[in-house]
Amino acid sequence: MRYDPQCYLCPGNTRAGGHTNPHYENVFIFDNDYAALLPESPAPPADASPLLRAERERGRCRVVCFHPDHSLTLPRMKLDDIRRVVDTWSEQYEELSRNPEIRYIQIFENRGAMMGASNPHPHCQIWATEHVPDEPAEETEALKAYQAEHHSCLLCDYVKVESEAKERIVCENEDFLVVVPWWAVWPFETLVLSRRHLGSLRDFSDREKTSLADILKQTTTRYDNLFETSFPYTMGFHQSPVDGEEHPEWHFHAHFYPPLLRSATVRKFMVGFEMLGMPQRDITPESAAERLRSVPAKHFTLK
Repeated sequence: MRYDPQCYLCPGNTRAGGHTNPHYENVFIFDNDYAALLPESPAPPADASPLLRAERERGRCRVVCFHPDHSLTLPRMKLDDIRRVVDTWSEQYEELSRNPEIRYIQIFENRGAMMGASNPHPHCQIWATEHVPDEPAEETEALKAYQAEHHSCLLCDYVKVESEAKERIVCENEDFLVVVPWWAVWPFETLVLSRRHLGSLRDFSDREKTSLADILKQTTTRYDNLFETSFPYTMGFHQSPVDGEEHPEWHFHAHFYPPLLRSATVRKFMVGFEMLGMPQRDITPESAAERLRSVPAKHFTLK
């Protein structure tokens, strides 16, 4: 169904917040009607206990509709349409980074009801935050520590390791490599790595933007083909903070965290020992990569 009259993201429809969408023809961006972050937020009251600490977090939350066609997902979109989305991500990164109160820009997509997506219309979110969130902050420290010790980039060196080993590679093109990482926790988790040392989307060449569109289409198509379903996942880009400091240690990459394990309906749960102790692998990264690598590159719906 190309258009759903009940969908609050389809062109011309009224959103839950009362705003009416334009009759857009490609990418459409708007500030989230129920944003988790706002440009102005009051400072929390001071707490007497040293055990309890709260800080103000200002920011912006935006929604990016990939395409007016309600029925599409990234793997079923044309490459030119995905490239428009990549251009939008780059433009949003540039625009939001100019705000002196913003220090990090997180672009992410939750796909499928299993991953909490409230609407199947193809879209993602952008959260621009006053502080660097925990995961990219930890990555920043790890990248800095590796650079100080080895005088090289951790992820540049990891690209070399995986390119030589080949057994964990899922797919690749001239500018990007997709692997099931050595440290993967989710069964079919993947990591998208730029071959060139790029700190953020603002460093991409024109060709690399098209290559990113291509590698996202390749990766998501293989996910769908694995169990011949619209494969759920959370995907997000990690890139250089915009905190006013130089970050030569940063290397652009994307994480895909899909929950499925054995079929379109059997998912992985982090429970028991995994929740209380540490995660356990259900399949090795090598076998996961082989399964994703071996499925057809053409989307199963086009058979």
